[in-house]
Amino acid sequence: MDSAAVLAYLNELQDRITARLAALDGAAFRVDPWSRAGSGEGLEGSGRSCLLEDGALLERAGVGLSHVRGDRLPPSASASRPELSGRRFEAMGLSLVLHPRNPFVPTVHMNVRFFIAHGGAGETPIWWCGGGMDLTPYYPFAEDAAHFHRTCRTALESFDPGLYPRFKAWCDRYFFLKHRGEMRGVGGIFFDDFTAEHDFPRAFAVLCSTGDHFLPAYVPIVERRKDIAYGERERDFQAYRRGRYVEFNLVYDRGTLFGLQSGGRAESILMSMPPLAKWRYDWRPQAGTREAELESYLQPRDWA
Repeated sequence: MDSAAVLAYLNELQDRITARLAALDGAAFRVDPWSRAGSGEGLEGSGRSCLLEDGALLERAGVGLSHVRGDRLPPSASASRPELSGRRFEAMGLSLVLHPRNPFVPTVHMNVRFFIAHGGAGETPIWWCGGGMDLTPYYPFAEDAAHFHRTCRTALESFDPGLYPRFKAWCDRYFFLKHRGEMRGVGGIFFDDFTAEHDFPRAFAVLCSTGDHFLPAYVPIVERRKDIAYGERERDFQAYRRGRYVEFNLVYDRGTLFGLQSGGRAESILMSMPPLAKWRYDWRPQAGTREAELESYLQPRDWA
């Protein structure tokens, strides 16, 4: 397992994505390197948070790289994997969430990550790759969902035609708000604890292909929708639906919980939050409106 190769790829991917997004928006990202020295619990790490706020296209865009090491895992990681208890660990990942200003341009999330837990002398390390991307529209277009899913399928099919349907179904289950009975958006792909049958080069190649296909999956959608006119009604509905995004990230998201419980940098972890969100008591959109149309998109569907 070559964790140095993974980290080098994540750094290059962050540079590539932020450069393309900055060109689309016309504004530069704020680059915020950070580091954390070893604490009393043996935790240390470093990373680079790239943030663009109040842009012409992107109301808030966070693209964060983190590399964390520690003497023992936080409860969120070891509770379901008792064999990891007491092991030194190393976790690295690139995670992004983009919240566009125009309500007709969907929010998007992408993450690729690598984890390894080291044992004592003679013990085999436990490692895995994870990642995925998912699309959260407010005013949905079927052609956008189809394009996003087909690009996700392209990212995986050369490795194994069975990966896309497997990871697509996993995404549908994972990005599901159980207390609302609905998906966060139209899904995409999601995978975790992935070792490709303990074949590191193959698992790493799947991780890289996922990261490499993010821009082809998302940028064409942005270019189609960014100039659609909108008003206060659309912005108000966007803020209401962003509340669902906040609910998922703070209640269910494994990466957010791991970051906070491992003593990670709160500013970097929480930069995925939208800049504005609303909640209303028992609100329902009027039947037959564009706002009501979204509901039919929030259940699993074969988009590809």
